[in-house]
Amino acid sequence: MSNVGDYIHKEHPKTCAPDDFWSQVKRTVNGKPVGEDQIALIVGAVLDGLKIEQGDTLLDLCCGNGALSDRIFSRCQGGLGVDFSEPLIAVAQKYFQAPPARVYRLQDAESFLQTTDDTARFTKALCYGAFQYLPQAMAENVLGLLYKRMPQVSRFFVGNLPDKAKMGDFLKKRPDAAMDENDAGSAIGIWRTEEEFSALARGCGWSAEFRRMPKQFYAAEYRYDAVLTRGVR
Repeated sequence: MSNVGDYIHKEHPKTCAPDDFWSQVKRTVNGKPVGEDQIALIVGAVLDGLKIEQGDTLLDLCCGNGALSDRIFSRCQGGLGVDFSEPLIAVAQKYFQAPPARVYRLQDAESFLQTTDDTARFTKALCYGAFQYLPQAMAENVLGLLYKRMPQVSRFFVGNLPDKAKMGDFLKKRPDAAMDENDAGSAIGIWRTEEEFSALARGCGWSAEFRRMPKQFYAAEYRYDAVLTRGVR
């Protein structure tokens, strides 16, 4: 990540109060943190998409400050969150870490998947609101490494992806929002159509199913979620 993306994930959190969890990760509308009703919609979508069960162990890639991870960890055996942002992981470790069930580690997703020996215990994986900030080659590598090195992970929820099919409508309402749809370091990251994301996932062994949030969700108009399962169909 670079440029605007670096600022969003590494510098912006330092400008927020230590316990203003949703502002730290820019889960905001008009600069104000979203309400509990919005967070409940996200949690419900993730739980349903992953088919979380009490016996699952979750790997949360690009977990941010752990505020979302913690709510999913509470519905299973727990798990591990990894993120490259030092200020966000510091918050996660202070407010949400409860070893050994809930642990947060400072490391980028690709590096973790390349080097970890802890490859057998995770059964589900999550990346919410961050996958679009991975450069294309890194995104491919993350999907491929997760598939090959985490054989027990049966479902991978990739959430809040910007929909390139809706990009034109987005820009009409924000004429001053100059952006490159292929720039992982931009404010919104890489925009992909469902077809493009499906091809990306398929190339790494995953099948993709797409889901849309209800209209009352603050980001429903321009974003979608993907649920990846093993085996190309």
